[in-house]
Amino acid sequence: MAFSTGRGMDWISLALLLPLAAPAFAQVTKEPKSERLWVYVGTYTQRGSQGIYRFELDLSSGKLTSRVLAAETTNPSFLAIDPERHFLYAVSEVTDFDGKKTGGVGAFAIDPKSGDLSVLNQQPSGGAGPCHLVVDRAGKHVLVANYGGGSVSVVPVGADGRLGKATAFVQHHGTGPNPKRQEGPHAHSINLDAANRFAVVADLGLDKVFLYRYDSAKGTLAPNDPPAVSVAPGAGPRHFAFHPNGTTAYVINELNSTVTAFRYDGERGRLDPFQTVSTLPAGFKGSNTTAEVQVHPSGKFLYGSNRGHNSIAVFAIDPQTGSLRYVANQSERIKTPRNFGIDPTGTYLLVANQDADSIVVFRIDAHTGELRPTGTVVEVPVPVCVKMIPIPR
Repeated sequence: MAFSTGRGMDWISLALLLPLAAPAFAQVTKEPKSERLWVYVGTYTQRGSQGIYRFELDLSSGKLTSRVLAAETTNPSFLAIDPERHFLYAVSEVTDFDGKKTGGVGAFAIDPKSGDLSVLNQQPSGGAGPCHLVVDRAGKHVLVANYGGGSVSVVPVGADGRLGKATAFVQHHGTGPNPKRQEGPHAHSINLDAANRFAVVADLGLDKVFLYRYDSAKGTLAPNDPPAVSVAPGAGPRHFAFHPNGTTAYVINELNSTVTAFRYDGERGRLDPFQTVSTLPAGFKGSNTTAEVQVHPSGKFLYGSNRGHNSIAVFAIDPQTGSLRYVANQSERIKTPRNFGIDPTGTYLLVANQDADSIVVFRIDAHTGELRPTGTVVEVPVPVCVKMIPIPR
């Protein structure tokens, strides 16, 4: 690669470390350099999809190999990988699991040579329609957001990667001003801060971002004080992302196509909003909903997906204040971008086109954050989620 830190470490090696760092990048774990990544894609099992698919991404060219079925499972719409990259976890976004009105969450072992997945076990998610999950930073628990049930749960992970019975369950209550989409609570994502102390839950149905004190030893959730922060009525907060500095965070609001920026107090678990910006270019008049939001590993850029306008919105992040400045919308070969993934080096962004049955690869401009088409497009039915890890040497 052409980029260099000037301190004897190439850009790939450095960037692979960023997701593992503490808020101020104080804790860095040495990792081997890898020029290829495994790309896992979660799907809805429709239009021929059978479950979770795997690709390989070449970091020098941006090319993806043809897809391989990594594991057959029902509606694995969102994926998460444990910190040691031994296990992958997937929701089963259904409303009936083992005869109960709940969805499921499944555990899979990652073969270190092939990248294939082997089923370990499944557990109920605690509510209908689980749509998002995260593995805690100790690899001890999986935290799940149930969209249909309007609830969140914590599921323990054994030493062998298998899931146990839930150790915590929280049910949200209430409604929002949009009678079609906010008739009840809809927990749409769950994230953990870098200290593994607070869980953040964006509830689309209630226009609130909840904060819970998370006990990683016991696998429990307790309401924080204050328990939540509100966004604009009818905004519909969906997905959430922390900045690598640990003091700023962002939520993308599905129903009014905006991103809200917050200052984050990691000692008290408090979010204070300070800016809200549109994800759409000036003059756009059509209907739109947003989906994914992610911060670039460098902390310099933020990206959000638009379904309707069919684009990825690009923002520059002010390094002093965390505020957002609109840069561009990229729409080439994008259709219903449900989710996207940024590779650990920050070189490529891969968009999951849910309605185009494809993954499209863009190169990220390191100076502006803009997305440049690479020409790489691969077919995969109904893609929803993209996760990447380096291939072990």
